[in-house]
Amino acid sequence: MKPYSPPKGSKVVVAMSGGVDSSVVAAMLVEQGYEVVGMMLRLWNDDECDTENRCCTPESVAEARRIAGKFGFPFYAIDAKKSFYNTVVQHFLNGYKAGITPNPCLVCNAAVRWKILLEEATAIGAQFISTGHYAQLKQDDEGKVHLQKGLDSSKDQSYVLSFLSQQYLSQTFLPLGTLTKPEVRELARRFGLEVAEKPDSQDLCFLGSGTLLDFLQRHATESLEPGEIKMPDGSVVGKHQGLASYTIGQRKGIRIASPRPLYVVEKDLETNTLIVGYEEHLGRNTFEVHSPRWISHQPTSFPFSCEVKTRYKSQPITSVVELLPSGNLGVTTSHPLRDITPGQGAVFYIENEVIGSGIIEQF
Repeated sequence: MKPYSPPKGSKVVVAMSGGVDSSVVAAMLVEQGYEVVGMMLRLWNDDECDTENRCCTPESVAEARRIAGKFGFPFYAIDAKKSFYNTVVQHFLNGYKAGITPNPCLVCNAAVRWKILLEEATAIGAQFISTGHYAQLKQDDEGKVHLQKGLDSSKDQSYVLSFLSQQYLSQTFLPLGTLTKPEVRELARRFGLEVAEKPDSQDLCFLGSGTLLDFLQRHATESLEPGEIKMPDGSVVGKHQGLASYTIGQRKGIRIASPRPLYVVEKDLETNTLIVGYEEHLGRNTFEVHSPRWISHQPTSFPFSCEVKTRYKSQPITSVVELLPSGNLGVTTSHPLRDITPGQGAVFYIENEVIGSGIIEQF
């Protein structure tokens, strides 16, 4: 397979954030002779919170404009607040109301960010968008695009791109996939970018400076109904402040006196009960995945062996994947995992390539 990139001289929309990665991408593409147009999506932020969405603060917009001016390409800020709220924030709130822990970045990339940027790109005659994600795209002899891990394993972002369709990936350029973060910062210094030392952005951009609990108290109070905390044997050991406040494998914040550390083991939605236990109560090696999607080719036979990541920062684990009568995928891992969490993405890898993904089903 060969690296996938637009023909030299093509018009490319660079998704800018005002940070070091997207700024370096824009500078690189200008240097390489592409016709660059910078765009930033203005995303929804909570009016009841005193800070902007972290992805598009006024400072970030101003920095992106400065970089566009420095390298001589146009820049546009696109209003995506309504789409972001209706698609990403509502999905996030509905997930917590249902007792799961959704990953909003997976939804945002597939249903908002790429969709809107490609629509805007098409309107100005561009066929590609480019981002600062650390992942690689390769093209096979059939013309299919394959998503692979970034060279820098500590920064690899193939997980958060795993929900993108073949159509979206075929219009995407990822120039940082073969670089390490230190190399990108060095490029930023060479290009004279003031953002060379700017720290990386964080997830859950719409929380602003507040906490998840603050956000849920304002927008999903029904997810914070108090209930009982029980041990696996059924004994009641305390009261919780709402199942949405906890996640599987959590240790801190349970606030129950115990001679041994307690962990969140399960959330019983029907009875609004939080199940906690000791370390030996954690871990499972089977789970289901719904809404499976495949990037370049659907597997021709089941079961098959691969590696699975159950969270963005988790380590891949050797697993066997089978197709269930329901259409869901059944996953059996080589050893028990402590933090398999309904609502998070399960991403399937064979060697360095993402072959597909789905959402971990409620237990």
